[in-house]
Amino acid sequence: MDKIIAVKKNIKSKQRNQKGINCALMIGRKGSKGFPGKIMYPVLGRPMSWYSINAAKKSKLVDRIFISTDSKELKKLAKRERVELIDRPYELATDKALGEHVFVHGYYEIKKIMEKEKIKINTVILLFANAPTITGKLIDQGIKILNKDQSLDSAVTTSIYNMWSPLRARRLDKNKTLKPFVPFNTFGNPKTLNCDRDSQGDVFYADMSVSVVRPHCLEKLKNGLLPQKWMGKKIAPIFSWGGCDVDYKWQVPTVEFWLRKHSFKNKR
Repeated sequence: MDKIIAVKKNIKSKQRNQKGINCALMIGRKGSKGFPGKIMYPVLGRPMSWYSINAAKKSKLVDRIFISTDSKELKKLAKRERVELIDRPYELATDKALGEHVFVHGYYEIKKIMEKEKIKINTVILLFANAPTITGKLIDQGIKILNKDQSLDSAVTTSIYNMWSPLRARRLDKNKTLKPFVPFNTFGNPKTLNCDRDSQGDVFYADMSVSVVRPHCLEKLKNGLLPQKWMGKKIAPIFSWGGCDVDYKWQVPTVEFWLRKHSFKNKR
């Protein structure tokens, strides 16, 4: 049975509402094929995973913070930051494991703790160790959106990337030539389409910086929309820009640009 490692924490106390508390859950694993060691890679002089932890701690509405990982380095960072640890099991730490299953596992481990303490969970704030384009204010926006509209399943950071319009996407066919990734008639009359990146309106991407979800999204994962089923079906945007999860080293300068624009400076 996976064991919760209790880590004493000194998170500033926050007002709990009648619906329960808001729990942050960050996931990160030590292995990565595209970018080995990325979760601890220095970004402005700090480990990449530090930024999601910092955002959760800076949030005015997050009550508890948990990290699910198999990384010794990330566990050490979690202890220094005084957040709670969940041991990520081996079968959920391979390159074939899906993030949605890691989130579900982490959620149920948190739920066990909350049930023992007789505390309800209002929202779960899902974070990735390799998605540093996040702030406490963005997290709080998401929580407020869900608190205001009970019909919503989730609120997620959303960035506009018109240059990545699906209209421009291509795939290789069996002859190694480029073909439309999505049939052009999906977007309307092919005769009237053009390559202007703005011709089909804004293209919104859930940028993976944060997903604020209700517990039922994780309890009934199969009911959610692809490709990120943990978001449920009725999803509200938390408008941001330039957000992303980092999978390649070439993304780091872009992320550092974003962080500087949000008042982060190089740590000496």
